[in-house]
Amino acid sequence: MVTMRVQTMNSTLAFSMKNSPLRVALVVPHMFMHRDILPHVIFSPGHLALTLAKGLVEQGIDVTLYTPGPVDTPVKNLTSDLSLFERELAGRGAHGDSYLDLLRKHPFTFITLARQVQAEIVARVYHDANQGLYDMVHVYTNEEELALAFASLCRKPVMFTHHDPFNFLIKYKNNFPKYKHLNWVSMSYAQRRGMPADTNWAANIYHGLDNPALYPIAPLDQPRAKRDQYVGYLGRIIEPKGVHLAIAAVQKYNETASEPLLLKIAGKHYAESTKDTYWREKIEPELDEHIQYVGFIANDEEKRQFLGGAEALLVPSLFDEPFGMVNLESFACGTPVIALDSGALPEVIDNGVTGYIVEKSTDEQQVVGKLEEALRLLDKIDRQSCITAYKNNFTLKHMVSEHNKLYRRLARRDMV
Repeated sequence: MVTMRVQTMNSTLAFSMKNSPLRVALVVPHMFMHRDILPHVIFSPGHLALTLAKGLVEQGIDVTLYTPGPVDTPVKNLTSDLSLFERELAGRGAHGDSYLDLLRKHPFTFITLARQVQAEIVARVYHDANQGLYDMVHVYTNEEELALAFASLCRKPVMFTHHDPFNFLIKYKNNFPKYKHLNWVSMSYAQRRGMPADTNWAANIYHGLDNPALYPIAPLDQPRAKRDQYVGYLGRIIEPKGVHLAIAAVQKYNETASEPLLLKIAGKHYAESTKDTYWREKIEPELDEHIQYVGFIANDEEKRQFLGGAEALLVPSLFDEPFGMVNLESFACGTPVIALDSGALPEVIDNGVTGYIVEKSTDEQQVVGKLEEALRLLDKIDRQSCITAYKNNFTLKHMVSEHNKLYRRLARRDMV
C-alpha cells in the first residue's frame, strides 16, 4: 500500500507539472536593453528577444524577461539596479549625459559599468532559478561569458543563444570551447563552424519575423516606374558589411545601362569616431545623384517603404553572418536579396529563387563584376517567391514553437 501511495503521489505531481505553465527566465543582459537606448541603436538581438518573449507568452509559457533597464514589452520585466550608472550620468556636464553620450565619449567607463550590471543580472537569475521560481533559464545575447562560468551553480537547465560568430572575438574564441558541454542553440548551421565538432548543440532555430507593417507596399504585379528604380542597402555602414562593394557594383552597372540604377544606402555610419574612417574615405566621396545616403531608418513604416520600393536589397557582407534579419525583412516586403556567400546567407537565400548568392573572393573586382551580373538578372526573380519563403520558413510563430519544444525537452516537461 505504501508503494501504491507513493506512485499515486508521483503521478499527481507529474500531472500537475505537465498541465501547469512552463516558467522560463529569458535573460538579455546587454546594456542596450533599455528603453532609453534600444530605439536609437541597431541591435537586432534585443528586438528578437522582445518578440520571442511576447510570442512565448501567447503560446502559454510563463516568461519573465530580465534586462538591465526597463523595455517596452507586455511581458513581466525585471530590471537591474542602475543607480551607479545614473549617478555617473548625472555627474557629467551641467545637464548630465545620456547613456549613448557616455558610450560615445567614454566607452571604457560605459563598458565597465555595463559589465557590473551584467554580473548582477546573471547572479540574480541563477539565484531565482535555484529558489524554484523557474523551470528553465535562457541566456539570450552575445555577452554571456559570465553566465557561462557560473552556469554550473544553477540547479535548473540553462541554455545559451549567441548572436555573433563563435570565433568573432578573441574573448569568445578562447572562452566558449571550454563550455562546449552546455546547452547551445545555433541560429544557423553555418554559425556552428566556429565551435568544436563535439559541441552540445541542443537545437538549430532560425530567426523569425512577424511584422505586418513590413508587408508589400503595393500589389507585386503592379508595374514599377522606371524613374524610381533603385536597389537598397540597410544596416551598419562599416567595412565588414561591404557597402563599398554595393557602390562599385551599381556604378559598374550604370556604365552600360540605358536606365541608370540608384543605390540608396540606409543605416548608421560612424563618422564621429576617430577610429572609423570607412565612411569618410570609402563611402562619402562616392555619394552623387546615383549613390544616395538616406539616413537612419527609425520605424517600421520607413523600413517598409524603403525595402518594398527597392528592386533588390544588397547584402555584400564580408563578415561571416550568423544569420541576417534584414533578409527576412526584405522577403516580407516581396523584395529579393543579392548577397555574398558569407556565413548563413546561403542558408537563408535560395539562389535564383529569392535572390542571388555571389561567391566571395580576394579579388574585389571579380566580386563587383558578379554582383553587377546579379543586378541584371533581377527580372527573373518572382517577388511572390520571396514572400512565400518568408511565410514557409521564417515566421515568428515557427521560431517561438521551436523554442517552446526545446524548453520542454530540456526541462523534461515533455517526458513527464
